[in-house]
Amino acid sequence: MTDAGLLRATAVGVDFAGLKALADVDLHLRQGEIVGLIGPNGAGKTTLVNVLSGFQRPTTGQVVIDARDVTGWPPHRLASRGLGRTFQSVRLFARLTVFENVLAGAVAGGLRNRAARELSWRLLEQMRLARFAEAFAASLPHGEERRLGIIRALAARPRFLLLDEPAAGLNEVETTTLRETLATLPREFGLGLLVIEHDMPLILDLCDRIHVLDYGRTIAEGTPGEVRRDSRVIEAYLGSAATAGERDADG
Repeated sequence: MTDAGLLRATAVGVDFAGLKALADVDLHLRQGEIVGLIGPNGAGKTTLVNVLSGFQRPTTGQVVIDARDVTGWPPHRLASRGLGRTFQSVRLFARLTVFENVLAGAVAGGLRNRAARELSWRLLEQMRLARFAEAFAASLPHGEERRLGIIRALAARPRFLLLDEPAAGLNEVETTTLRETLATLPREFGLGLLVIEHDMPLILDLCDRIHVLDYGRTIAEGTPGEVRRDSRVIEAYLGSAATAGERDADG
């Protein structure tokens, strides 16, 4: 496996006051592929994404983009290496228009005004949100609000995009639209997509590979078909309801 176009975490561990949120986790994401990151509540999924995106320094292990060690880099510096993310809460600029939200992402990605505006319009049209361009972000329906968060992240032109529960709160029609949108991103933008999600039909239909965490450790990794038949995955999900009250709030 060559290092070019590769985001890799190796032996990543995170301790919170003696509690192991992650232990010896390896994960890789290549440009052009979609990887799902799943696990019961409290499995460590969001903690891992926080490590990858610079919001959490790992206690042990290493994060590499291409062949460059970026362990512990802050988010803005990782963004300059082509890494973007969204959050469980969309975090839009509510008092700005939809167009202005996307424009902010393009400017943050280093584009000057004219190029940033051209890219913003192109993304809104391509992602079927142009009709809301002049509306305030706070006025958007929930499904469009989530899509706007993704579009704003795309405006920064990432090579790796990490999405934290993009389908949360969506109805069946909105989820179908989201799946169709996400499936096009690696081809349209040449990026690698890592998706945390609890919607198993979405993940199984969307992803090339799936990585499964439970209690901060990797329990399975493989194609959707391999993962859905894995006895460890079945046990982790069947047992999650009984243990949910004992776990922390991390995704």
